Amino acid sequence: MFRRKLAALDYHNPSGFDCKNETEFRNFIVWLEDQKIRHYKIEDRGNLRNIHSAEWPNYFEKYMQDVNCPFTVQERQETVDWLLGLAVRFEYGDNADKYKNCVPQAGDANTVKSSDPLINLDVNNPDFKAGVLALANLLQIQRHDDYLIMLKAIRILVQERLTQEAISKASQSKEGLPVSLDTHILGFDTGDATLNEAAKILRLLHIEELRDLQTKINEAIVAVQAIIADPKTDHRLGKVGR
Repeated sequence: MFRRKLAALDYHNPSGFDCKNETEFRNFIVWLEDQKIRHYKIEDRGNLRNIHSAEWPNYFEKYMQDVNCPFTVQERQETVDWLLGLAVRFEYGDNADKYKNCVPQAGDANTVKSSDPLINLDVNNPDFKAGVLALANLLQIQRHDDYLIMLKAIRILVQERLTQEAISKASQSKEGLPVSLDTHILGFDTGDATLNEAAKILRLLHIEELRDLQTKINEAIVAVQAIIADPKTDHRLGKVGR
């Protein structure tokens, strides 16, 4: 998933890079800082270069804080992608004259215009990814490797739950209908009339909770179907499906 950015940065093995390989990952971070990001002065990179140190995870965590990375050390894929995006920005800034006159190749999937505004977003922008992730966390939406899919899920949730009409409807007090307990059969006898009445009330409340849960499940299924029903999950590939 990092191949294009790694190739753009002239990484020696863009197709075979494995961020889950600890040694390869640490060497990659050192290469990225030494060659592309260069946030630290040369003399301050010693701890980061000491990849065999047991304290290296702590040095890396501090490095992430120093470059203002919005992800944690546990979110390795997101962190790598964000750092690559930062490196690409610096690479472009250092060679702006070289890249500003580049003309996109004909048929490039990224140049195809569409009525869907999400297609034209720069999905590789670190700020975009950080913003989408922050919104997803705020709205308690499940994470996905494709940030466009997460953004679509956010859009669906906002349209269905956070519009003025939806908020107004949700804020209205619900008035229940009167229920006669005599018409409901408990199915067992506690030996006490008062306890029998209380048990009937608890059963009716439980049934109402189950109905509300089923409604929420149905809404979740509809939301998920709305996301996965469109097979064009990656417009950059120029093809249907993954």
